[in-house]
Amino acid sequence: MALSTQRDSAFLTSPDQSAPQPNHDVFLSFRGEDTRNSFVSHLYHELQLRGIKTFKDDPKLERGTAISSGLFNAIDESRLAIIVLSPNYTSSSWCLDELTEILQCMKSKSTVLPVFYHVDPSDVRKQTGSFACAFTEHEKRFREDMEKVKSWRAALTEVANLSGFDSKNE
Repeated sequence: MALSTQRDSAFLTSPDQSAPQPNHDVFLSFRGEDTRNSFVSHLYHELQLRGIKTFKDDPKLERGTAISSGLFNAIDESRLAIIVLSPNYTSSSWCLDELTEILQCMKSKSTVLPVFYHVDPSDVRKQTGSFACAFTEHEKRFREDMEKVKSWRAALTEVANLSGFDSKNE
């Protein structure tokens, strides 16, 4: 994915040079099985080529465990979050926890960019299609913690209402 020079400079410059510098310019959130070896690898490569420090994932993070404080720190210490919403994104409770944390950390910065990768933004917003199926499973699995499921639904709706990129239109 080619990014314009104007966007590159937006990642690299800070309006307040006295503010502490974040550890990462960009935090990438994605469902690995959908996008790791395709879209995300190309995006990451392009960002790296432009000198944009990008947190893609940490190979030391154990799959299937709760999101670590280290990951929360990486989110908090990033200037921008790019959320690649793909068909199986919501099937992962890990991705949904990450999304919720991203929105909490980035809300004050207004620096969340959704990418609708092979999904219709309306399906994300209304949680239809594959998103409905995933939430049916989450409601069964987390029936003792429906507040968590509600917070995931709200986060998904919130991110779908942001202006972003739709892979069908790019």
